[in-house]
Amino acid sequence: MRRYSGHSEPWGEFIDVKVNAPEILRKQLERAKKGTVWVSSVCDPYQPLEAKYRLTRRCLEELAYKQFPVNIQTKSVLTLRDLDVFLQFEDIEVGYTITTDDEEIAKLFEPNAPAVKERIMALEKIHSAGIKTFVFIGPLLPGNPERLITELEGKVDRILIDRMNYLETIQSFYHRQGLASASKDIFFQEQKERLVHELTQRKINFEILF
Repeated sequence: MRRYSGHSEPWGEFIDVKVNAPEILRKQLERAKKGTVWVSSVCDPYQPLEAKYRLTRRCLEELAYKQFPVNIQTKSVLTLRDLDVFLQFEDIEVGYTITTDDEEIAKLFEPNAPAVKERIMALEKIHSAGIKTFVFIGPLLPGNPERLITELEGKVDRILIDRMNYLETIQSFYHRQGLASASKDIFFQEQKERLVHELTQRKINFEILF
Protein backbone atom coordinates (compact mmCIF):
# COMPACT_ATOMS: atom_id res chain seq x y z
CA MET A 1 0.00 0.00 0.00
CA ARG A 2 2.92 2.37 0.59
CA ARG A 3 3.47 2.84 -3.14
CA TYR A 4 0.01 4.42 -3.41
CA SER A 5 0.54 6.84 -0.52
CA GLY A 6 3.51 8.88 -1.72
CA HIS A 7 5.34 8.27 1.58
CA SER A 8 8.99 7.27 1.78
CA GLU A 9 8.77 6.08 5.40
CA PRO A 10 8.55 2.35 6.11
CA TRP A 11 5.05 0.85 6.26
CA GLY A 12 3.62 1.42 9.71
CA GLU A 13 5.61 4.57 10.42
CA PHE A 14 3.32 7.13 8.79
CA ILE A 15 -0.34 8.07 9.12
CA ASP A 16 -2.57 10.16 6.87
CA VAL A 17 -5.62 11.35 8.80
CA LYS A 18 -8.58 11.60 6.42
CA VAL A 19 -10.57 14.04 8.52
CA ASN A 20 -13.37 14.35 5.96
CA ALA A 21 -13.99 10.61 5.72
CA PRO A 22 -17.38 10.65 7.53
CA GLU A 23 -18.73 13.40 5.26
CA ILE A 24 -17.58 11.58 2.12
CA LEU A 25 -19.07 8.34 3.40
CA ARG A 26 -22.40 10.05 4.07
CA LYS A 27 -22.60 11.15 0.44
CA GLN A 28 -21.61 7.72 -0.86
CA LEU A 29 -24.22 5.97 1.25
CA GLU A 30 -26.95 7.99 -0.44
CA ARG A 31 -26.35 6.15 -3.71
CA ALA A 32 -24.58 2.95 -2.63
CA LYS A 33 -26.21 -0.45 -2.96
CA LYS A 34 -26.62 -1.94 0.48
CA GLY A 35 -24.01 -4.58 1.34
CA THR A 36 -21.69 -5.55 4.19
CA VAL A 37 -18.95 -3.01 4.95
CA TRP A 38 -15.68 -4.43 6.28
CA VAL A 39 -14.04 -2.07 8.78
CA SER A 40 -11.32 -2.41 7.75
CA SER A 41 -9.32 -4.47 5.28
CA VAL A 42 -5.85 -2.89 5.40
CA CYS A 43 -5.26 -0.92 8.63
CA ASP A 44 -6.73 -1.40 12.07
CA PRO A 45 -9.81 0.87 12.28
CA TYR A 46 -9.08 1.45 15.96
CA GLN A 47 -5.44 2.50 15.78
CA PRO A 48 -4.36 4.79 18.68
CA LEU A 49 -5.11 8.07 16.85
CA GLU A 50 -8.77 7.02 16.63
CA ALA A 51 -9.05 7.99 20.30
CA LYS A 52 -8.38 11.58 19.26
CA TYR A 53 -10.01 11.89 15.83
CA ARG A 54 -13.00 9.53 16.33
CA LEU A 55 -13.25 8.96 12.56
CA THR A 56 -14.14 5.29 12.83
CA ARG A 57 -16.88 6.08 15.32
CA ARG A 58 -18.31 8.83 13.11
CA CYS A 59 -18.23 6.56 10.05
CA LEU A 60 -19.98 3.83 12.02
CA GLU A 61 -22.67 6.32 13.03
CA GLU A 62 -23.26 7.07 9.34
CA LEU A 63 -23.44 3.35 8.53
CA ALA A 64 -25.82 2.73 11.44
CA TYR A 65 -28.11 5.55 10.28
CA LYS A 66 -28.45 3.83 6.89
CA GLN A 67 -28.38 0.35 8.47
CA PHE A 68 -25.59 -1.02 6.32
CA PRO A 69 -24.39 -4.37 7.69
CA VAL A 70 -20.91 -4.02 9.21
CA ASN A 71 -18.05 -6.38 9.97
CA ILE A 72 -15.37 -4.90 12.24
CA GLN A 73 -11.94 -6.48 12.66
CA THR A 74 -9.40 -5.05 15.10
CA LYS A 75 -6.84 -5.73 17.81
CA SER A 76 -7.80 -2.68 19.87
CA VAL A 77 -9.86 -2.53 23.05
CA LEU A 78 -10.97 0.98 22.01
CA THR A 79 -13.97 -0.80 20.49
CA LEU A 80 -15.56 -0.74 23.94
CA ARG A 81 -15.91 3.03 23.62
CA ASP A 82 -18.29 2.50 20.71
CA LEU A 83 -20.46 -0.23 22.16
CA ASP A 84 -23.39 2.18 22.13
CA VAL A 85 -22.99 2.63 18.37
CA PHE A 86 -22.70 -1.13 17.76
CA LEU A 87 -26.04 -1.61 19.49
CA GLN A 88 -27.72 0.68 16.93
CA PHE A 89 -27.06 -1.81 14.12
CA GLU A 90 -29.49 -4.48 13.02
CA ASP A 91 -26.62 -6.47 11.52
CA ILE A 92 -23.09 -6.14 12.92
CA GLU A 93 -20.24 -8.48 13.76
CA VAL A 94 -17.20 -7.46 15.78
CA GLY A 95 -14.03 -9.52 15.58
CA TYR A 96 -10.60 -9.57 17.14
CA THR A 97 -7.38 -10.77 15.60
CA ILE A 98 -5.78 -13.05 18.18
CA THR A 99 -2.84 -14.99 16.80
CA THR A 100 -1.69 -16.86 19.91
CA ASP A 101 -2.43 -17.34 23.60
CA ASP A 102 1.25 -16.70 24.44
CA GLU A 103 1.75 -13.08 25.54
CA GLU A 104 5.51 -13.19 24.92
CA ILE A 105 5.06 -14.48 21.37
CA ALA A 106 2.40 -11.83 20.76
CA LYS A 107 4.81 -9.09 21.90
CA LEU A 108 7.41 -10.31 19.41
CA PHE A 109 5.08 -10.23 16.41
CA GLU A 110 2.65 -7.48 17.54
CA PRO A 111 4.76 -5.18 19.76
CA ASN A 112 2.27 -2.31 19.80
CA ALA A 113 -0.97 -4.29 20.11
CA PRO A 114 -2.95 -4.69 23.34
CA ALA A 115 -2.23 -7.78 25.41
CA VAL A 116 -4.04 -10.95 24.40
CA LYS A 117 -5.89 -11.05 27.72
CA GLU A 118 -7.14 -7.48 27.16
CA ARG A 119 -8.50 -8.39 23.73
CA ILE A 120 -10.27 -11.44 25.13
CA MET A 121 -11.82 -9.36 27.92
CA ALA A 122 -13.09 -6.80 25.39
CA LEU A 123 -14.42 -9.59 23.21
CA GLU A 124 -16.34 -11.03 26.16
CA LYS A 125 -17.93 -7.66 26.98
CA ILE A 126 -19.06 -7.13 23.40
CA HIS A 127 -20.40 -10.67 23.11
CA SER A 128 -22.21 -10.32 26.44
CA ALA A 129 -23.98 -7.25 25.04
CA GLY A 130 -25.66 -9.51 22.48
CA ILE A 131 -23.43 -8.60 19.53
CA LYS A 132 -22.12 -11.30 17.19
CA THR A 133 -18.38 -11.79 17.61
CA PHE A 134 -15.59 -13.68 15.89
CA VAL A 135 -11.87 -14.26 16.29
CA PHE A 136 -9.38 -14.37 13.45
CA ILE A 137 -6.47 -16.63 14.39
CA GLY A 138 -4.14 -15.47 11.68
CA PRO A 139 -1.33 -15.52 11.08
CA LEU A 140 -1.22 -18.67 13.21
CA LEU A 141 1.69 -18.21 15.66
CA PRO A 142 3.33 -20.51 18.22
CA GLY A 143 1.31 -21.14 21.32
CA ASN A 144 -1.05 -23.60 22.97
CA PRO A 145 -4.12 -24.07 20.71
CA GLU A 146 -6.13 -25.91 23.35
CA ARG A 147 -5.59 -23.17 25.93
CA LEU A 148 -6.51 -20.46 23.43
CA ILE A 149 -9.80 -22.12 22.50
CA THR A 150 -10.58 -22.65 26.18
CA GLU A 151 -10.15 -18.90 26.71
CA LEU A 152 -12.37 -18.07 23.74
CA GLU A 153 -15.21 -20.50 24.43
CA GLY A 154 -18.46 -18.70 25.18
CA LYS A 155 -17.11 -15.40 23.89
CA VAL A 156 -17.30 -15.95 20.11
CA ASP A 157 -19.82 -17.08 17.52
CA ARG A 158 -17.18 -18.29 15.07
CA ILE A 159 -13.44 -18.58 14.57
CA LEU A 160 -11.39 -18.13 11.39
CA ILE A 161 -7.95 -19.72 11.07
CA ASP A 162 -5.19 -18.72 8.67
CA ARG A 163 -1.46 -19.39 8.35
CA MET A 164 1.41 -16.96 7.84
CA ASN A 165 0.89 -16.13 4.17
CA TYR A 166 3.94 -13.92 3.66
CA LEU A 167 6.41 -16.20 5.41
CA GLU A 168 9.24 -15.76 2.90
CA THR A 169 9.60 -12.09 3.80
CA ILE A 170 10.14 -12.73 7.52
CA GLN A 171 11.95 -16.08 7.57
CA SER A 172 15.02 -14.39 9.04
CA PHE A 173 12.88 -12.94 11.87
CA TYR A 174 11.72 -16.44 12.83
CA HIS A 175 15.32 -17.66 12.85
CA ARG A 176 16.59 -14.71 14.93
CA GLN A 177 13.94 -15.41 17.56
CA GLY A 178 14.79 -19.11 17.74
CA LEU A 179 11.46 -20.02 16.13
CA ALA A 180 12.73 -21.62 12.93
CA SER A 181 10.60 -24.74 13.49
CA ALA A 182 7.46 -22.55 13.58
CA SER A 183 8.13 -21.44 10.01
CA LYS A 184 7.74 -24.95 8.61
CA ASP A 185 4.63 -26.30 6.90
CA ILE A 186 4.43 -29.11 9.42
CA PHE A 187 4.04 -26.55 12.21
CA PHE A 188 0.98 -24.99 10.60
CA GLN A 189 -0.51 -28.40 9.88
CA GLU A 190 -0.03 -29.64 13.44
CA GLN A 191 -1.35 -26.42 14.99
CA LYS A 192 -4.34 -26.47 12.67
CA GLU A 193 -5.18 -30.07 13.58
CA ARG A 194 -5.00 -29.28 17.29
CA LEU A 195 -7.24 -26.24 16.83
CA VAL A 196 -9.77 -28.16 14.74
CA HIS A 197 -9.89 -31.00 17.27
CA GLU A 198 -10.51 -28.61 20.16
CA LEU A 199 -13.08 -26.55 18.25
CA THR A 200 -14.93 -29.68 17.16
CA GLN A 201 -14.96 -31.05 20.70
CA ARG A 202 -16.42 -27.79 21.99
CA LYS A 203 -18.83 -27.43 19.04
CA ILE A 204 -17.58 -23.97 18.09
CA ASN A 205 -18.16 -22.83 14.50
CA PHE A 206 -14.93 -22.37 12.56
CA GLU A 207 -13.50 -21.95 9.08
CA ILE A 208 -10.02 -22.84 7.77
CA LEU A 209 -8.63 -20.32 5.28
CA PHE A 210 -5.57 -22.30 4.21
